[in-house]
Amino acid sequence: MNHGTANAVIRAGDWQDSARARIVLDYEGRFLRRKRLIAEDGGSVLVDLAQTVSLEPGDALQTEAGLIEVAAAPEPLLRITGDLVRLAWHIGNRHTPCAVADDHLLIRDDHVLAEMLTQLGARVERLDAPFRPEGGAYGHGRTHGHDHGHSH
Repeated sequence: MNHGTANAVIRAGDWQDSARARIVLDYEGRFLRRKRLIAEDGGSVLVDLAQTVSLEPGDALQTEAGLIEVAAAPEPLLRITGDLVRLAWHIGNRHTPCAVADDHLLIRDDHVLAEMLTQLGARVERLDAPFRPEGGAYGHGRTHGHDHGHSH
């Protein structure tokens, strides 16, 4: 089954129609411009966007055949508790994407960061869950590399 070509993204909350299909992608997979994806029903959709886009769960890809809903796939994460302000500083200093909650932080599972955070007094728990980190501070929606308008 072919779901067609997606040339536009409709952000979560901006679409009301029922989606024709659903695509489940991890954090890295939700950052794309041109790629063939497979929906849960086995059908394919060619994403062909004008520029690279960071998709969020609940967004939809607009195809000539209808909407394809985007969902977040569970992936290996670290749930971090402790002195969150201090721990968040160390995570941010390494330019690591991080989801911030009132009582914990979430980052993608990384044994080196887990060890560092534990040495800093954090409690680190491994889990599988969808990952929705904070967007970049410079309006790009994501953190990418280290080139963000300043020098060190």
